[in-house]
Amino acid sequence: MSELVQNIEEAVEAIRLHTKAEPPIGIILGTGLGGLVEDIEVETVISYDEIPHFPISTVEYHHGKLIFGTLAGKSVVAMQGRIHYYEGYTLQQVTFPVRVMKFLGISILMVSNAAGGMNPLFRRGDLMIITDHINLIGDNPLIGMNDETLGPRFPDMSEPYSNRLIELASEVALENRIAVQKGVFVAVAGPNLETRAEYRFLRSIGADVVGMSTVPEVIVARHMDLEVLGCSIITDECFPDALEPADIPSIIKAAEKAEPKLTAIMKGVVSKLSV
Repeated sequence: MSELVQNIEEAVEAIRLHTKAEPPIGIILGTGLGGLVEDIEVETVISYDEIPHFPISTVEYHHGKLIFGTLAGKSVVAMQGRIHYYEGYTLQQVTFPVRVMKFLGISILMVSNAAGGMNPLFRRGDLMIITDHINLIGDNPLIGMNDETLGPRFPDMSEPYSNRLIELASEVALENRIAVQKGVFVAVAGPNLETRAEYRFLRSIGADVVGMSTVPEVIVARHMDLEVLGCSIITDECFPDALEPADIPSIIKAAEKAEPKLTAIMKGVVSKLSV
């Protein structure tokens, strides 16, 4: 048994002291998006610091709790607060919770984030369903010894975000009259926001939005054959020729304002899943 698998099993063992739930759906709630918890019929809440080997979120607005319950009648486990590379953790630590959720029983991972919009057709407050991504963090959570019991050495990434789930999310958005964008998410290390030149570069290589999370978790999810749905809230407009200084409170406010739309889509997708 590898050290990683041993650590995962120790984390699962600690969680099992609190709950025997085996939820098929895992949800990662990003910046300003923790309100989805209000729609979950909560059964068990576990602080990250109660789980062995679990990284602790150091970012304001990230609560650091693992929540078990039901959403739209389905059993779920939600991370209220995610971990970021820029906090000083390795990507193996950042993605450890995804591996733990897999061992708890999930087969589907739903990921959300706040992102800067670079596509000139996007506006603050828009929702974007992620269709693909670019990893510019400069690291990869799969570097190092591979444990074949977790996944293959060279996992395929031709469909990192499930086409089936993208179609479901699009259906839910249409049914709820919620306008959504679709596009490519690029992940950077952070924590600084980008320069005008960097925004121009990122847009030129095919990215529609930029953020500092999500891609590592998705890489590990696909390594373990989890089906993934990703959504971004556009919290600021990153147009180089009209760029304004970043205002973090306004970014959080934009995320919170758009949150009900994202919540409706996620709940709708969960309700349509046959798991």
